[in-house]
Amino acid sequence: MAAHMLKSRGYLAFFVGLCLTAATCQIVVTAQRHQIRANFERDAEKVRRDTEVRLQTYFDVLLGIKGVYAVDDRMDRQRFQRFVSELQLDQRYPGFQAIQFVRRVPGDQLASFARNVQQGGYPAFQVHPASSHEPHYVIEYTEPLKGNEVAFGLDLGALPPHLQALEMGRDSGQIIATERITLVQDRSGEPGFVARAPVYRNAASLQTAAQREAALVGFVAIVFRVNTLMREVIDPALLDHLHVRIHDRGYQSAEQALPISANTLMYDSSARGASAAAELDELSMQMALPVGQRNWQLEVTGISGTRYDRAPWPVILIAIAGVIISGLIAALLVSTRRMTVARHGLEYSLAELERQKHKVEQARQDLAALTETLKQAQTNLLTSEKMAALGALVAGVAHELNTPIGNSLLTASALSDMVRELEKRLASDGGLKRSVLEAHMQDARKACDIMNSSLNRAADLITSFKQVAVDQASGQRRRFKLDEVVHDTLATYAAQLRRNACSVQVSVPGGVEFDSYPGSLSQVLSNLIANALLHGFDGREAGVISIEAQQDSADAVTLRFSDDGVGMSSGTLHKIFDPFFTTKLGQGGSGLGMNIVYNIVTGVLRGTIQVESVSGRGTSVTLVLPLQLPPEKQQALPA
Repeated sequence: MAAHMLKSRGYLAFFVGLCLTAATCQIVVTAQRHQIRANFERDAEKVRRDTEVRLQTYFDVLLGIKGVYAVDDRMDRQRFQRFVSELQLDQRYPGFQAIQFVRRVPGDQLASFARNVQQGGYPAFQVHPASSHEPHYVIEYTEPLKGNEVAFGLDLGALPPHLQALEMGRDSGQIIATERITLVQDRSGEPGFVARAPVYRNAASLQTAAQREAALVGFVAIVFRVNTLMREVIDPALLDHLHVRIHDRGYQSAEQALPISANTLMYDSSARGASAAAELDELSMQMALPVGQRNWQLEVTGISGTRYDRAPWPVILIAIAGVIISGLIAALLVSTRRMTVARHGLEYSLAELERQKHKVEQARQDLAALTETLKQAQTNLLTSEKMAALGALVAGVAHELNTPIGNSLLTASALSDMVRELEKRLASDGGLKRSVLEAHMQDARKACDIMNSSLNRAADLITSFKQVAVDQASGQRRRFKLDEVVHDTLATYAAQLRRNACSVQVSVPGGVEFDSYPGSLSQVLSNLIANALLHGFDGREAGVISIEAQQDSADAVTLRFSDDGVGMSSGTLHKIFDPFFTTKLGQGGSGLGMNIVYNIVTGVLRGTIQVESVSGRGTSVTLVLPLQLPPEKQQALPA
């Protein structure tokens, strides 16, 4: 009967274990779903945030152009062309199709306006299409003109979508965006839109809409192709996992949003050759994106793939482990029936237990004393840990000087012991053998050499630290040798480089002398070293930094700083000199290190800087620096 009961308990334990295993698997599946949802929401929010930030950057450029007109509302074509060329649109703002100025032209001045443009070097200029609507809004300047010739002279007053946006921007004084349009200069038929900012006469009163209408000079405008804009914004790697659509829902002032249709579709990532995998209906988000007084609706849907699919192996492993553990517990309960056999042996053990009672009591007393000792040892260990933590704070500063000074102290102590031993032998023997004296002199000379070498090393380190500190603090121009500045800078980072298992290979010829700012050059090297330690070797146990220099000409030197770290993506490399841009926000990165390096190299040191990097293959920074700065140029060093 008892054995049957034990078996029943074993089966019950096995059943309960299976239930707990199933519940654990369900919890893991739910946790995976929540994690996948959180990853998707983070990716979707990144797309929305990146789009909003990039549009705001472009609109800031638009406001900057408006600010130029606020200084002088009579800007001519040559100055407009020169201003736009300085923006380097193809490199810094690839999302732009064109930058334009739209002139407000009264109907009675249209003919004279066209003649002025023709006489200004554009004899084929014509205002088109013909329209009786007044006033006319004519595209007077468009840069770059190549590829945008069709838009030159276009009367936007004859186009209802453009006219509505112009009038709203004129009355509000704010940046205004058009609805989805097909650009006249774009034969591909891709969706586009235009953002415009009104320009008013200088010193005109702009308190009311009527005053703004009377003072209107024209509009500065930026023309966008949405597909080009979004290719710049969205990380291409995300497009394999996300389906992104943007719909224009109309102006914010409208009483009712525009219904979603093909005519409101601004962007569809699936039309750009993205992944054709199945969409995940449970991973979908809709977010509002305000753009120039219009409401865009950003729709993001997850795509089935490695990024958002649930991994089955954790659940399978948990299920297998749960079944095995449940079976073991059940077997353990069933096996307890064997304990009944040992019951008789317990009676024979009682006598032995009584005999051991006294020993146990003695052991208890010994254990109490040992426990007290362990508590004291624990207290001492905690104190030691605190002191070790305190020592770690100063180890980085003291370590470099501790070794040579410690060697000198040890050698001096040994020399003192040798002298006392010599004195004892001299007192006991009444004299010394020549061989003993010579051996003592040889040992004393060797000890002096060791102390001299160690103290010279300490002096060199102090000199290096002091020279770097003085140069960076004073910012004075002087003559210096390149290899000495590199050596001094590396000395200040010796402890950090060793702590990160980072080796440094230096190939700088001696005798290369500069007449420049050693503190600024040291600061550049310091920032590059710190950048490599923080970003380049992140997640790596060791790394190699290489510093090479060669004199390419009589008045310039090429200095190359490279590491074998994780490298950078093309997007990060494109923005590396932007202020406040960092991939370590909140983790020690300020986003100003490489911006300061760029300003020092190009401004203070009058050189050039070029950065090359491939993800996973390290980074190389090449500096070309003049050996002597112009004597009449006094550089303003950054704080």
